[in-house]
Amino acid sequence: MDVLEAVQKVNKLYERLDARREAVLERQDYYLGKQPLRFATEEWAAANAKRYEGFSDNWCRPVADAENERLRHTGIKLGKDNEQGQDLLNGWWDANELDAQSSQGFLASIITARSYALVWGDRDDEPIVTWERADQCEIEYSWENRRQRTAALKTWADEKIEYATLYTDTEVWKFQRDRVQPVNPRHSQSEQGTIHRAHPGGWRPREIKSEMWPLRHPFGRVPMVEIPNRPLLGNDPLSEIAGVMGMQDAANLLWAYLFLAADYASMDARVIFGTAPKIPILDDNGQKIGERDVKIEDIGGKRLILITDPNGKIDAFEAAELDGFTKVVEVIVGHIAAQTRTPPTYLVTTTGMSNVNAEGLKASEIGLVKKSLEFHLFVSPELRELYSLMAIAANEIALSKLARRGKIGWANPEIRSEAQLADALIKKKQIGYPVEYLLELDGVEDGDMKRILEMIAAEQADAQLDHAMRELNDYGSAPGFGEVLSGAAADS
Repeated sequence: MDVLEAVQKVNKLYERLDARREAVLERQDYYLGKQPLRFATEEWAAANAKRYEGFSDNWCRPVADAENERLRHTGIKLGKDNEQGQDLLNGWWDANELDAQSSQGFLASIITARSYALVWGDRDDEPIVTWERADQCEIEYSWENRRQRTAALKTWADEKIEYATLYTDTEVWKFQRDRVQPVNPRHSQSEQGTIHRAHPGGWRPREIKSEMWPLRHPFGRVPMVEIPNRPLLGNDPLSEIAGVMGMQDAANLLWAYLFLAADYASMDARVIFGTAPKIPILDDNGQKIGERDVKIEDIGGKRLILITDPNGKIDAFEAAELDGFTKVVEVIVGHIAAQTRTPPTYLVTTTGMSNVNAEGLKASEIGLVKKSLEFHLFVSPELRELYSLMAIAANEIALSKLARRGKIGWANPEIRSEAQLADALIKKKQIGYPVEYLLELDGVEDGDMKRILEMIAAEQADAQLDHAMRELNDYGSAPGFGEVLSGAAADS
């Protein structure tokens, strides 16, 4: 690839990236509760919208958080014959603080449909991994095989310059250009670094002292992977809150209507019979020089009713009924729960959850558990590729090949009490499951699992300690109070 081809590739990927920025940033704003008031009529919005600016009854956030709290990667396994390589891979994961980075990245994928992980290396052949946002990166895939990455683009900006780095399977091309959008110095650094809209073009080489341009790398693959949220076959991944946003707007508008109705219901209303009242017109000295009719919108806004018919009568003003608004909001929340497979209990709605026992509440979480397992299914291959790239960055080529066939571990997304989990593990142990596998089911991470197994081996090697533990186990198998009391009742 020559310079002209590299610039053309940057512009091509940047244009695709820029086209989706607006949607990505809007979804982030909705998650954060920055939601404009929509669906109101022009007349109502002109009179009242500003009053409720900044208010949101944010249901996007619990929908995303409910799934993300079920997602925890527990490491990669390569088998008994490759424990040293396995320790290296999991050690690199920990060294890059990827437990925290992946949690942020998974949440970003849930909200904006995708996130990215970029792998590089330092001078000591230690891998460096950074999780990247969907409004800053783009990957190009082979038109024939969507599993093959052909190029990747990462962009970012400081106060004055916007940067773009193009990655191919063998080269890194670095460019920069003057930033078009000005920076507000009162904004946070993350806000200042956000590019909202821009156009491709205007890139010039960014040369770094003592570094070749372009820079060659040893990966043999594009060193960036996409972390998608439930991608469709031959199509783009999905945002979990994109479908919630319309219902979110409806809920916000109904709350605004309710607030306005409550405002009017809590204030005195007046009735004027006969002719419309006049407003005096005063000169600069405060002297009356004329008068004008009250505008009809002022009459409504001041809670006045004008009855010009001399035979008109007033019967009664009934108290405002506001629960109709809240009932509709509750229906909206119930629809959000059904459409996103979020348990109604997470959204504090009683829709479909009246008189439900503990088993029913458990069953209501099946959709969320299955959705989390779908996330595991689509993200596991990308995490294997991430581990493989880390191994290449550390110049461990054989380990890189093993990582692409490793088993990606996940914590069980089904939440159970300690008593329920312990009971299930004991029963599995009784039918012959090995301890190491039971520790996996318990969600124990690889490093802690080895420590536990070493402790078990040490106990078994110590005859006195092993005898004491056996006595404890025997004691634990004695009948409980419930069985004793049941037996006593039967004997009596």
